[in-house]
Amino acid sequence: MSRPARIASARYPPGQARHAAGQARHAAGQALRAEWTKFRTVPGPAWLLAALVTVTVAVGVAAASAAQCQAATCGFDPATVSFSGIYPGQAVAAVAGVLAVGNEYSTGMIKLSLTAMPRRLSWFFAKAAVLTAPVLAASALAVAGAALAGRLILPGHGFTPVHGYASLTSATDLRAAVGAVLYLTLIALFSLGLTAAVRDSAAAIGLVLGLLYLFPIAAAVISNPPLARHLDQIAPLPAGLDAQATIGLAGLPLTPWQGLGVVALWTAGALLLGALALKFRDA
Repeated sequence: MSRPARIASARYPPGQARHAAGQARHAAGQALRAEWTKFRTVPGPAWLLAALVTVTVAVGVAAASAAQCQAATCGFDPATVSFSGIYPGQAVAAVAGVLAVGNEYSTGMIKLSLTAMPRRLSWFFAKAAVLTAPVLAASALAVAGAALAGRLILPGHGFTPVHGYASLTSATDLRAAVGAVLYLTLIALFSLGLTAAVRDSAAAIGLVLGLLYLFPIAAAVISNPPLARHLDQIAPLPAGLDAQATIGLAGLPLTPWQGLGVVALWTAGALLLGALALKFRDA
């Protein structure tokens, strides 16, 4: 019985697991620092995040200024009106995610990056983490600006207690705002994952925008209501917009949190696809 014990001891010496874990943490920390340095020293990401905030707030202000509610049955969702800028803003978030990886391939920097960081998955998930933080911050700023604009503008356009809008700062509105922030962030990560899989910025942008916008178009032209509803349930854009609704929830294809869950599944699938492509294909 002592011989197997000696073999096991020689094969797994004391402290080896701790040493390996320490090396992995050190590699992850190096990857995060390197990717953060790239992110903050390249001007493109900052301009894209500024555009995300500007587009989301500007379109939200325009939509709130145009909306009118003259009766209790006007049927407008104030959160949907305020967050109208999410619809074009998601395209900016998608481009930010695409370029985070696509620029590496278009410039040939990917070979240098993977030479400096041989642990490919550490590099990939460091890239995702570094993208997540600033996109999350920019999305929060954009949604907060759009929500503030709606809070200031909509009451003067008939969104008052007389017409059934007792408050535009309720817990439901807060949930819609959180859903909008998370949706924009997930779209950026979704785009990053797909770009790592296809390795071409133009192809990735076309694929991402196609998946976002073609599903709703198909659902709108299909004459079969159950099929159209199923498309809205599985498509990332309609599901993500459901997460921002505050009225008429019973008539939605999905509940708000279910809708956000669908977008999270699309994002997880894209990241998994990108990670597998990066690990098993040559750079």
